[in-house]
Amino acid sequence: MALLLPDGEPVSGRGPSPLAHAAALPLARRLVREGRDEGLVAHVVRYGGRGWNGPDARLAADAAWAASEVVRRYGDVPVCLVGRGMGGRAALRAAGHTAVNSVLALAPWLPEEDVAATPEPVKQLGGRHVLIVHGTNDERTDPELSYRLAERAKKANRDTCRFEVHSDGHALRDHHAEVVALACDFVLGALFGRPYSRPVADALAAPPPLGLRMPLAAGFARALRG
Repeated sequence: MALLLPDGEPVSGRGPSPLAHAAALPLARRLVREGRDEGLVAHVVRYGGRGWNGPDARLAADAAWAASEVVRRYGDVPVCLVGRGMGGRAALRAAGHTAVNSVLALAPWLPEEDVAATPEPVKQLGGRHVLIVHGTNDERTDPELSYRLAERAKKANRDTCRFEVHSDGHALRDHHAEVVALACDFVLGALFGRPYSRPVADALAAPPPLGLRMPLAAGFARALRG
């Protein structure tokens, strides 16, 4: 099961964003298509609102609730949390749910470490497969913050890696095909035991900083098809 967590906002009392929800649908459909032989099911989570809202961590709470719903509806199946932006933070934070076996965070929004009351936790990532993907030119969510979190996570969980999409921005549009191919490769490998592609396997095995600054090659999607 793949649960897709849309983007959100740091602070907001407004309802969930229809645009953010719609933006998550294409990847959900692609994952289902690629995982058809294994019976992969994907759902886009509908938050109760769009704001993280400080210690309430509402989006993470909604992600954990959704994982519990998967258990209630489908039984004991592994869950991959796939989040973008603020949804990426929610995926990382909710990884401690017992049903979750993997996390894919795309351009995750993370708080500045020098102004946060406490560092973003990583203990809950233990025992999970974790992939973070970030564009080096992201002006909305600082890629260095996701690197620092990945660095701390790697110390507690060796099955952590991070790919950098050089020259790409927050939406990861310039290398869209490569990012989607990477996402499918990781999710299907984590959920169903498919062998990871060589770049993902190398990134997971490499020590920091190599496995946390792995460049996403321009021909990655073509290489998988070939």
